[in-house]
Amino acid sequence: MLINASMRCDIPAFFAPWFLERIREGYVLVRSPYDPARVSRYQLDPKVVDAISFCTKNPAPLLDHLSLLASFRQYWFVTITPYGRDIEPFVPEKREVINSVKRLALAVGRKAVVWLYDPILITPTYSVSYHLRAFMRMCALLQGSCEAVVVSFLDLYPKTTRNFPEAQEVPEAWQQQLIQAMVPIARRYHMVLRLCHEHQGLGRFGADVRGCMTKDILEEALGLSLNPPKRTGVRKGCACLLGGDIGSYGCCPHLCAYCYANENKARVVERFSLHDPSSPLLIGHLQPSDQVHQVVQHSWIDGQPGLGL
Repeated sequence: MLINASMRCDIPAFFAPWFLERIREGYVLVRSPYDPARVSRYQLDPKVVDAISFCTKNPAPLLDHLSLLASFRQYWFVTITPYGRDIEPFVPEKREVINSVKRLALAVGRKAVVWLYDPILITPTYSVSYHLRAFMRMCALLQGSCEAVVVSFLDLYPKTTRNFPEAQEVPEAWQQQLIQAMVPIARRYHMVLRLCHEHQGLGRFGADVRGCMTKDILEEALGLSLNPPKRTGVRKGCACLLGGDIGSYGCCPHLCAYCYANENKARVVERFSLHDPSSPLLIGHLQPSDQVHQVVQHSWIDGQPGLGL
């Protein structure tokens, strides 16, 4: 199976000591975002965890500790966008993150590192032409450190519209203009451009519209043949192969304006203060009323020879 770390918050950037302690102890507890008294227990054992998928804006805090993860296969998504402090107030400088990606690629292999240029939003400051110039510069700097870039356009989730009321969806004409120009730029720097949950019609410009972490993509990146169970509980139109997410909503101090996971700054400060690196839960501690259940975990590797990639 897969462990996602995480699509709910940035574990490498802000919770690296906690994560490493979970690896040492071999398990993690995850509180359900829908039923707070229900807690899932996952083994962090390479016998049943086929790979750990990371999603971060700053991999640096884990880079000096990758030896502790050597027994686990890894697949990294690193978000690097062209926005300033007005949109991403606490994300590290772009050059720092790019340098971290280069180190990461040397450690785990460039097939296992994916750049996220996500989300694309359009404002008077961040125009279509601005994005194309920034995208080309970033492609040049990241060449050789990743083989894929995933692009998506801003979605107006309820938390996004509340925290970023001036945000607007990107019109279809601008989406087409951007993708038509970005695909050949990515190719020039030896990257495939994939779209995350976007209109299939954009594929006519050469973008890969099949998904960003599908079974086929993971098999190629990890050199495995996988036999996962039938996918359930994913949003319509998403083809990604998901596992157990060990993160928690509403606790990411990056405080990006477009974030779909944070309610507001005050709530983030409150929840972040409850983090204890020694707790098996990311936020807070186990309570007497909690109901803990062991998740049934199996390897998805089907026993066939690896793909040799």
